[in-house]
Amino acid sequence: MPLLEVTGLRASFGDTPVLRGISLSAEPGAVTVLIGPSGSGKTTFLRSLNALETPQSGVVRIGDTTVDYGAHPARRQLAALRAHSGMVFQAHHLFPHRTALENVIEGPVHAQHRPRADAEREARDLLARVGLADCGDRRPAELSGGQQQRVGIARALALHPELLLFDEPTSALDPETVGEVLQVMRDLAAEGWTMVVVTHEIAFAREVADQVAFLDGGVILEQGPPDRILTRPREVRTRQFLRRVLEPLAAPSAIADEGGAA
Repeated sequence: MPLLEVTGLRASFGDTPVLRGISLSAEPGAVTVLIGPSGSGKTTFLRSLNALETPQSGVVRIGDTTVDYGAHPARRQLAALRAHSGMVFQAHHLFPHRTALENVIEGPVHAQHRPRADAEREARDLLARVGLADCGDRRPAELSGGQQQRVGIARALALHPELLLFDEPTSALDPETVGEVLQVMRDLAAEGWTMVVVTHEIAFAREVADQVAFLDGGVILEQGPPDRILTRPREVRTRQFLRRVLEPLAAPSAIADEGGAA
């Protein structure tokens, strides 16, 4: 049974449609990578999975919690859905006046009401797990962008989520620090975490993803295993997008012109 099931998700900002009936599912332990141009609906879709955005209609189920957005769910229903996932944001969103350790324990202590001593002990373990064992007493301004993002990952893990959500976690980073964040994500994938990742890191998607979905204009134009979507896409629009993304990295022949073998 899939851990994540999304059916018919629709969202608009004013008169502008952003999601046009997106459906997607993910098995436990699977890594789903969402790719597509800016404005295609990727971030809105991701934020809808944990109720940071509230679409006009559609159903999201994570584990044993189901929310029907078209039925105007109550706050407690949205909170129950949000409790199943941990979000890693593009821009870190760490509290600047608190240390790395304090940022990690914020959710467990104040949202989940866990004992502070237990939360601190686990937070130190999580910071060590993401390579920041000596950074617990530093504030965000004393950390590099890559280190801040790894604190964000530790913060998400501290909530004990069933599903990890990543919203372009490397797009705001210096190129030298991208690798350290992607390595933590590779490790999490190898450990069997269920992940939905919005990213333009195509090499990472090819290496780690179990499925890739290409979004454009608020719909999923195609989805499937990475070896097909990223090298033998069926849709012209997918091929156009991948050429633009991969052009600095690979020869155009790396992507098949007509959906056949490259």
